[in-house]
Amino acid sequence: MRSIVSDYLADAIHDVDVNRAGALAGYIPELANADAERLAAVFATVDGTVYGAGNVDTPFTIQSISKPFVYALALADRGFHAVLAKVGVEPSGEAFNEISLEPGTGRPRNPMINAGAITTHALAGSPGVRAAARTQRVIDGLSAFAGRRLSVDEAVCTSEMAHAHRNLAIAHMLRSHDILTEDPREVVDGYIRQCAVLVTTRDLAMMAATLANHGLNPRSGERVVEESVIRHVLSVMATCGMYDAAGDWATQVGIPAKSGVAGGLIGALPGQVGIATFSPRLDEHGNSVRGLQLFEQFSADMGLHVMSVPPAARSVVRSHHVVGDGTNAIRVLQLQGGIRFAGAEKIVREVEVAAPTEHTVALDLTLVSSIDNVAQRMLRELTRRLDEGGHRMILVDPESLFPSPLPADAGAVDVVASLTGASAP
Repeated sequence: MRSIVSDYLADAIHDVDVNRAGALAGYIPELANADAERLAAVFATVDGTVYGAGNVDTPFTIQSISKPFVYALALADRGFHAVLAKVGVEPSGEAFNEISLEPGTGRPRNPMINAGAITTHALAGSPGVRAAARTQRVIDGLSAFAGRRLSVDEAVCTSEMAHAHRNLAIAHMLRSHDILTEDPREVVDGYIRQCAVLVTTRDLAMMAATLANHGLNPRSGERVVEESVIRHVLSVMATCGMYDAAGDWATQVGIPAKSGVAGGLIGALPGQVGIATFSPRLDEHGNSVRGLQLFEQFSADMGLHVMSVPPAARSVVRSHHVVGDGTNAIRVLQLQGGIRFAGAEKIVREVEVAAPTEHTVALDLTLVSSIDNVAQRMLRELTRRLDEGGHRMILVDPESLFPSPLPADAGAVDVVASLTGASAP
């Protein structure tokens, strides 16, 4: 049977194919010669399934889409506070190549504009690393996000470096404030090579899926960066990734995203999917015109806006019932879905309001897919208090969602794989 998702993507790119608005990135000669009719869209799920339509394997340069990934590498290599001392996290409200730094400090406002990205490139790798080794660290890191070895388009690299006057001016300003401590030209050369890495739309979707999968590449299984790094990266993408169009994007599309002047565009929806599109014509902000149109359609059709969250707190308790009778009665809370703070709060509140009179209380996790750390702590506190109140506690945990053995702060709890056969004494 044909894939429903692939057919949907094929229909979507057919719908936007007639749009001829925008223009190629004419200020870079190699990009000005690109085929403006190329068009592709790819979804990559967090379990590694990939769906695509159009020119999904056509290579093009990653350009500014490299920025969030290299920011992730810098955070992993140097730590959040060391990077924050050099690059802020506030939206600039200005174009990507604006020559603007924070008054007084000279710090770029965020890592998505060129000033911040040049600084971030300089922070990849260990302190004191040579320029060539730092650039190799970046290319290796981008390759790990993609799950395959990537290379540099030398023609684009040469073309961009020959017209890098603005980036060189930015780098010299950064050096004058000691934000950069290396030779500005060497840093810009490495940054240009970073932007000239060749990718396909399929690669970009997998890179975005690695962000959506908390830093773990869904295909290779490699942990590229830690989950705490991804939280910072997605936050900055959500507020700064689309430059001076970030506000419109946040309200209309609502997916943490990043664009590139070669026509690529990525979005990462945490825990769900990585999305990539490719269409070289750009709007006045430097974002792909047809890519924007596709993302707006995806968000509207599929409810992908990051603020469109399911009502987990109202549905996490599937049933609240008693099995058995008399001294053998067990109060059972059958839970379901993914449980986070709001869901755990609902469970705790339901137990507090119901105030079970039965001696034995069971939390049945058979239908639960995941429990985050906050929810686990809340449920352990619930079992501890019920234990202290004289109740016998049973945790039905067939998938071992809780650690074994349970921490002491959970009280006395019997952990079983099934409620069948479990009974009150």
